Amino acid sequence: MAPQAGKGEKPFHIVSPLLESLPLSKAAGTKVYMKLENVQPTGSFKIRGIGHLCQEVRGNAGLAASYSAKKLGLPITVVVPSTTGSTTVRRLQELGAEVEVSGKVWDDANKRALELAQTEGWVIIPPFDHPLVWQGHASLVRELKESLDTSPAAMVVAVGGGGLLAGVVAGLQQVGWQDVPIICAETWGAHSFHAALEAGRLVSLPDITSVAKCLGAKTVAARALECAQECQVISQVVEDTEAVRAVEQFLGEQ
Repeated sequence: MAPQAGKGEKPFHIVSPLLESLPLSKAAGTKVYMKLENVQPTGSFKIRGIGHLCQEVRGNAGLAASYSAKKLGLPITVVVPSTTGSTTVRRLQELGAEVEVSGKVWDDANKRALELAQTEGWVIIPPFDHPLVWQGHASLVRELKESLDTSPAAMVVAVGGGGLLAGVVAGLQQVGWQDVPIICAETWGAHSFHAALEAGRLVSLPDITSVAKCLGAKTVAARALECAQECQVISQVVEDTEAVRAVEQFLGEQ
């Protein structure tokens, strides 16, 4: 069920479990399944796309890239914003990454990474805006196809820069589920995708004011906006307090 990695290598991600959430199913009045990407080697879905990209071009980006670089035996420098938690920085360093802190939000760190790539001659791998990243994330939908008896009534994904959304759309197209609606969740203050949808074009937020500073991007990937034209996309934006409350309730129930 996993995609073929570059150069015949085994992918770095695992096939994650798909479980029904009884509390969420009760609340929604229908079966709700969770794809448990938290059990991935780096703790999130990111290893699918970033790992695939690293295996293809031998680059670097974030925890997933640090893990991939360690597996590939390559040096890596990860540029993060100052809002990145100390735990994340420590995990990056434990994986052997050189960590540089630059700016307050991801966009600032990305600008510095681009500068380093140009001056040092390094290969840069963006965390969400690259076709190979989307191709890697598409494996998630292919796994769903293998696990479910029928197509889901809808899918819910979080949107930061739009990489997961682009990968899910690619996966839906690959398995013939183009008619499945996608509910895209963001928080106000990190709602660059919602803002782009409303404007009908890419727009940049003045700043990331949501508590999810290290997850937000001032400007969503152009591919994310294209996805809204190819599939049925429903934008849902919530307040930080709502998101935090939901996380606390989810942790308590699950």
